[in-house]
Amino acid sequence: MSASPLSPDAVAMADRVETFVREVVVPYEQDSRRDHHGAPTDELVMELREKARAAGVLTPHIRADGSHLTQRETAEVLIRSGLSPLGPLACNTMAPDEGNMYLIGHVGSPELKARFLQPLVEGRGRSAFFMTEPADWGGAGSDPSMMKTTCRRDGDHWVIDGRKTFITGAKGAMVGIIMAASAEEDTKGGACMFLVDLPDPAIVIDEVPNTIDTSMPGGHSTVTIRELRVPAGQMLGQPGEGFKYAQVRLSPARLSHCMRWLGACIRAHEIAVDYACRREAFGKTLIDHEGVGFMLAENRILLQQSRLMIDWCADVLDTGSLGTVESSMAKVAVSEALMKIADNCVQVMGGIGVTDRTIVEQVFREIRAFRIYDGPTEVHKWSLAKKIKREWKQAQEAFRAEQAA
Repeated sequence: MSASPLSPDAVAMADRVETFVREVVVPYEQDSRRDHHGAPTDELVMELREKARAAGVLTPHIRADGSHLTQRETAEVLIRSGLSPLGPLACNTMAPDEGNMYLIGHVGSPELKARFLQPLVEGRGRSAFFMTEPADWGGAGSDPSMMKTTCRRDGDHWVIDGRKTFITGAKGAMVGIIMAASAEEDTKGGACMFLVDLPDPAIVIDEVPNTIDTSMPGGHSTVTIRELRVPAGQMLGQPGEGFKYAQVRLSPARLSHCMRWLGACIRAHEIAVDYACRREAFGKTLIDHEGVGFMLAENRILLQQSRLMIDWCADVLDTGSLGTVESSMAKVAVSEALMKIADNCVQVMGGIGVTDRTIVEQVFREIRAFRIYDGPTEVHKWSLAKKIKREWKQAQEAFRAEQAA
């Protein structure tokens, strides 16, 4: 399969994003405007977005006419935005907003796009995706079929009740996408998606736990939803089709995580290389010691492999395929490779690597969380193993049929 071409405009935008992140965003990495969980405050985010707007790099993955760059072009842009943990926040390419914008853009009606999508594209607020549910409630995690949050019709409204957890950015968000299971006859037991304005008194934030990652404004909330009334016109798509729409969002959003964190690891590697080439020990620079040099060489290999996996999966998505299997493979390969890169960078830098004097320590923490978010490695491998078994059974049946003919 040949790679999809990159437009000159997309390449130029990626270059502008990189210049902006390196020259404007990086100096903000030591900014003290953080909440008690260590995440950037909305004040800091909005200040950076104004600078991105002035530089012409705000929401760079969506064109002025509302269309999205191809996935290959998106990779070029999002990798550059990820060169600083603050880069995606500044450029409005962060999760979950980037995936939410993609979903609303592909499924939402013109009215819903005008009301809920446009403010997000303009960077005037944040959004949240309400899907995961608490384990102590027996709710949905990696298995969405366990969803216990419900929705029911009441006249020209739907009423939602349930609990959600690890809802990134819910605190301080202005737009929410809520998934709920429906028992209504015409939904055939499927899920529904709703767009809602936030905050809403029917959605109560119970807790924002301290987590290993600190790059997401608002943290990862646990919420209770009680008698939330949503006008029927705010349903995203058709009743009972929520899981299908989740698949529309899933693969591109999963892959865009890989893009952003690849950018972060490129930067962490740069910092580690600079340190290893300057720091001396035992009569020579660190990079000249085989143990250190080999870790940096391994990083170079893994960075290249990660980029190739991202581009391969992006090309599959650009054919119009859902790319479910390919995005699972890319997520596993890239997240595991980036974990090793980040770990190598910390190790090369020794004591400095575990301090907040550089972003290397944060990148290590963020990548560790990424190995779980958007599906842990083990779930993706389990899913792939099931596919391998199905393919084997189909091959055996085809062979037997051929022998019988």
